Amino acid sequence: MPVRVQADDFDITAEIAALRSKRTNVGAVASFIGVMRDFNDGSGVSELTLEHYPGMTEKALDQILDEARSRWSLIDALIVHRVGRMLPADQIVLVVTLSAHREAALAACGFVMDYLKTRAPFWKKERTPVGERWVDARTADDTAAERWHAGEGA
Repeated sequence: MPVRVQADDFDITAEIAALRSKRTNVGAVASFIGVMRDFNDGSGVSELTLEHYPGMTEKALDQILDEARSRWSLIDALIVHRVGRMLPADQIVLVVTLSAHREAALAACGFVMDYLKTRAPFWKKERTPVGERWVDARTADDTAAERWHAGEGA
């Protein structure tokens, strides 16, 4: 199950094609693409800088994929997460899950994103019309991840 943290953009079609390559047992592909928007918390955002701790971040992402694999019958999965400076409409993250059936692919993709938002060590700084600000963790993200503990999303 591959994990990559990189500054460069990614090609969604190429990433999914590479993950599916020569696999005839895949019946479902689920994906999520996170994109930078030009607003957050009621104000405009002109730039986003994502920072991470190399080594620690990849390990955390690997652990999230390991947890997804233990919950669902996945054939493979992928996380590509960008770091560095991004502008509105830039792609930030790609999550792809492959399984024999849609239920596992869809659930695992949602789980990975929910856990990525709460457990992966990324720090976000936004540039707004009034200056720069660090983005705090969101209660809504914690609530989304918590549903997997309660068995709701499983």
